[in-house]
Amino acid sequence: MKRRHWTLGAGSALLTGLLAGIALPALARNDDDGEFTILHARYGTERTHVDVTGRLRDLARRDRRFKLENELFGVDPDPGRTKTLRIFGRDRSGRERTFEYRENDWIDGAQFIGWGGGNWGEDGGAHGWHGGNDRRDNGEFTILYASYGTRRREVDVTDRLRELARADQRFRLGNDNFGVDPDPGETKRLRIVARDRGGQERTFEYREYMVVDGSQFIGWGRGDWGRGNTGPMRPGSGRLVIESASYGNGGRRADVTEAVRAQVRGDRLEAEVRNELLRIDPAPGQGKVLTVTYRRGNERARTVRVNEGDWLRLP
Repeated sequence: MKRRHWTLGAGSALLTGLLAGIALPALARNDDDGEFTILHARYGTERTHVDVTGRLRDLARRDRRFKLENELFGVDPDPGRTKTLRIFGRDRSGRERTFEYRENDWIDGAQFIGWGGGNWGEDGGAHGWHGGNDRRDNGEFTILYASYGTRRREVDVTDRLRELARADQRFRLGNDNFGVDPDPGETKRLRIVARDRGGQERTFEYREYMVVDGSQFIGWGRGDWGRGNTGPMRPGSGRLVIESASYGNGGRRADVTEAVRAQVRGDRLEAEVRNELLRIDPAPGQGKVLTVTYRRGNERARTVRVNEGDWLRLP
């Protein structure tokens, strides 16, 4: 009786094992199961970040789980700061959701549909840090160039602004954005000189710590604007920057920097020095002198003096 009972038990165990051997492969989780479809992904900080959808797709095809590090994406968008990977997904009901992973976190693709297949996402799209399409290439003005600093000292930041624009539609203005403090201890501002669709030039100014929003600029996200497209700056080929200008006689002088800047066309200035042009007469009845400090690109500044009634031509 005991022997018969043992035989049946062994047979039952054998049958269970066989059934398990058959059932397990069918019940094993597919690497491409999940609840969310990935739309796109960005890596960095709110200040500076890049699209990594394509690179994430490559990583997903190789492994279901990996540790988040700069080396994975081949870029450090914001050196010295802790980065985050943001994955924007959509569930089976059409609701969108954002997943965040900080540096050194482990990323598991189990919850994403088609993770291993990699047939998801749109890399290179106009997506921002907060998801969605930023419509970054609409607008009314085309950027010609940009400078950052004070009236006393400013630097050309057209190329760096282009990088910031490609990364995001909005950013908060500070020295860290441009990696330079042109005039320590003074409040800086970003000057963007642009041209509208009718060909008229206009200057936009943003003081330190303000938020710069690129939605009004044509091609903001593409970055195909500004003099930086012509290649590296060569001596004598940088744009004309008016650092300061004053007008008057002796101690009776007035700051006319903005009035002189308004006369710049392209990278040249040619104008007759007179009260009407500068919109002021600081010393009525006396002969006056216009003093202008200017530079080309990031070259050393120069100063010229032109008498009232004569022509100022720069450079």
